[in-house]
Amino acid sequence: MIQLTNLTKSFGGRILFSNLNLKMTSNQKIGLIGRNGSGKSTLFKIILGEESHDEGEVSIPKNYRIGTLRQHLEFTEPTVRQECALVLSEEEQYNFYKVEKILFGLGFSAEDLEKNPLSFSGGYQIRINLAKLLATEPNMLLLDEPTNYLDILSLRWLKQFIRDFEGEVILITHDRDFMDAVTTHTMGIQRKGLNIIQGGTQKYYETLALQDETYEKTRQNQEKKRKELEDFIARNKVRASTAALAQSKAKMLEKMDDMESLENEATLSFNFTYKETPAKITLRAENLGFGYNENEPLFQNVTFALENGRCLAIIGKNGKGKSTLLNYIAGELPKQQGTLNFHPSTSMAHFGQTNIERLNTNNTIIDEISSVDKKLGFAQVRGICGTMMFSGELAEKKISVLSGGERSRVMLGKIIATPANLLLLDEPTNHLDMDSIDSLCDAIEQFQGATIMVTHSEMLLRRLADALIIFHQGGAEYFDGTYNEFLEKIGWEEEGDTSKEKPKEAIPTMDKKERKRLRTALIQAKSKESAKPKKELEFCENKIMELEELLETQNKQLTLASNQGNNSAMIEHSQALGKTHEAIDALFERLEIASELLDEISAKYEHELAELE
Repeated sequence: MIQLTNLTKSFGGRILFSNLNLKMTSNQKIGLIGRNGSGKSTLFKIILGEESHDEGEVSIPKNYRIGTLRQHLEFTEPTVRQECALVLSEEEQYNFYKVEKILFGLGFSAEDLEKNPLSFSGGYQIRINLAKLLATEPNMLLLDEPTNYLDILSLRWLKQFIRDFEGEVILITHDRDFMDAVTTHTMGIQRKGLNIIQGGTQKYYETLALQDETYEKTRQNQEKKRKELEDFIARNKVRASTAALAQSKAKMLEKMDDMESLENEATLSFNFTYKETPAKITLRAENLGFGYNENEPLFQNVTFALENGRCLAIIGKNGKGKSTLLNYIAGELPKQQGTLNFHPSTSMAHFGQTNIERLNTNNTIIDEISSVDKKLGFAQVRGICGTMMFSGELAEKKISVLSGGERSRVMLGKIIATPANLLLLDEPTNHLDMDSIDSLCDAIEQFQGATIMVTHSEMLLRRLADALIIFHQGGAEYFDGTYNEFLEKIGWEEEGDTSKEKPKEAIPTMDKKERKRLRTALIQAKSKESAKPKKELEFCENKIMELEELLETQNKQLTLASNQGNNSAMIEHSQALGKTHEAIDALFERLEIASELLDEISAKYEHELAELE
């Protein structure tokens, strides 16, 4: 297992992270979170030896294979099968079944395996890279945004693959639902440090908030004490009778550690501008159909009525026509089949995958937001820029120098500035970090108008969708129900029975008393198995505290002997100090072993208990 010790990295004088420590355990699956630019991808590159670090150490066991998903696309072979076979070892060179099984899982058909890799879309080319990685059978996976460009079916397959993977995983993704479904621990780069907890992202943020609250209370108490000491010293240092006491207080003040105020990281928070409408039905669509080739329509006979305040999600595999349908509704494509009847008061705001490319790269962020509505005042524009995390001088940056994520935020800013009662959103979470995605979900939930969105995120679907248009079985159909209802009643035909997770299928039929009995038995078993390492942990902690007090006494004795010039006493106290240090080090090793064992026991039983929920 890999180990990071006191790892520090900076770029151009800016510290990304400092003194990071991590020791992975067997089969640990960690979700790595942090704001964009916090250093997550850089940490991956350091582990892979592709990036240097300023201080610290990266320890990797001999013959331990780390696999990573490459975003760079470079193919040399004429077929997908041959391209993927490149990674097979000499003895497995003709074991095509191994790569075929992985490729089928990622959505490729038998015919696809004979096609040129370059003939596929970007999303499928990413999958070819993923198949090559998985075929190498690494001990550990470093996955940096593996969900990018994957459709919903491939995401569900990948989720199950990572769960079943017998090895260690560190995963970076902005898809909170995906991360929580596959990881045992959550780790975050926060304020240049590394925090790790057992459990999901919600528990991580709750733990972090509690730590911050405790830290802030301690800092405030210390500031109060510091002020009291400073006041005492100022009042008493000039008096002969209290000068010695003031000097003593001054020494106490010098020994106090400086506790800096916590940095508050900028968070995207906003609301869409709702335009009042008397409409109960925002849009009626009847028998919609469209195809770039009229003989091969992407969809036909799509009929639905969208009520104000409801959210309609368009879902399905990549390349089947989801974005095309959204663009057709937005009026960006020529009419072919069917009718679209909007209520006269309907006002649209459209966030499309190509909208970002329409931003004027010569404009500043302020210019782009202002261009939406000339009636917007300067203060309003500045306010929108601020909610999109472009405060102060940042709002004056040109579009040309912005990253993809920043441009997405500008586009969202333009939509916020647009009074609307119908939102059309095509993959709105692309390029947004986890906190920003949460804010976007909140904004959609609070929006009083109607929403039509294209997404592959099951989290968004479960949280927001009231109805669906599903691209499957060679066409598109309207489903009046939630995503969970769709999975229960219809499901993805490509998954067959595998979409149903066996443990969860058994639970609903389980007797309530039986479930309670099993839960009690698991808790008792966990308590019994944890008793010994807990006892060891408590013993080590108490013994370390005793020895640290002894260490302080021995240091004073050594200092006294040194001041007196007593060489024999110095030698005696020095040897005693050395033995105490050795004893403390040994106890810390025992404490670490006991702590890791407790984590493993807890992880094992938490998983079993979760299956009973």
